Amino acid sequence: MHGKGSLSIWFFIGALLTAYGVLILGAGLYELASPPPFPAVLANLHASIWWGAVLLILGLIYFIRFYPKRK
Repeated sequence: MHGKGSLSIWFFIGALLTAYGVLILGAGLYELASPPPFPAVLANLHASIWWGAVLLILGLIYFIRFYPKRK
């Protein structure tokens, strides 16, 4: 299905997931370093840190697995 010079869509999905993971994880770590004056009810769970880490790991798996190889 892949012709010469074509890239898998999963490579680009991995790149996007990695970028989103870095952004969300960074925002979560910033929120951890300087908490808001009135935190949300479940702020102690740090969902943005967990979700950012999951996206980052999953994105890196797809990015590395489907990276175009030179032959």
